[in-house]
Amino acid sequence: MSGLTIWTYDWVPEGPRGFVRDLRLRWACEEAGLRYAVRTIAFEDRETNHLAHQPFGQIPFLQDEEVEIFESGACLLYLARKSDTLMPRDSKGEAQTLQWTIAALNSIEMVTVPWWFLKVFGDENADLAGWMGKRLGQLERVLSEREWLAAGRFSVADLLMADVLRVSKVRAFGDRPATEAYVKRVTDRAAFKKAQAAQIGHFEAADRKRKEERPH
Repeated sequence: MSGLTIWTYDWVPEGPRGFVRDLRLRWACEEAGLRYAVRTIAFEDRETNHLAHQPFGQIPFLQDEEVEIFESGACLLYLARKSDTLMPRDSKGEAQTLQWTIAALNSIEMVTVPWWFLKVFGDENADLAGWMGKRLGQLERVLSEREWLAAGRFSVADLLMADVLRVSKVRAFGDRPATEAYVKRVTDRAAFKKAQAAQIGHFEAADRKRKEERPH
């Protein structure tokens, strides 16, 4: 197998479409102008059918010639090393980009994901909501003072942070105009729209295939 290959599910239900995390990798490749292919593993057996590539049975994972890497954040940083569109090459800009990429994962997503997961199942946690409100409020203050998180321009840190923040339940939590403007600014980028449309199209094609294969 040659070149970049992004691995995702062959199909998912309608709910998560447009948010499955292979989108992060597709988006990064589109921003950087990196050619890539998409391959799939079966959704039905997802917890056990690719443990040799992803020990937690998740997607995405990325292949690049002899390199194989999992976790969307790690994959993004790997891709960022291939293009200064995603990460500046000067030491200061690179350090800022790294810190905000990790912040998106550790300081924001670590709180937002369990919060919206519990909310979906009707088990809201007041302490968790308070923690998330504090973190989002701190980020709101940062975003009210700058257009981009790092180095004064778009980077992989913005890609990841906006992807974490664009979840509808998170966007609806509180009044944060700077954050909302930021999410809109980042997701208005042509590369995001192309990547999201490609992912949704991928799963819609799977719908059609499943329908054709269904016994009549």
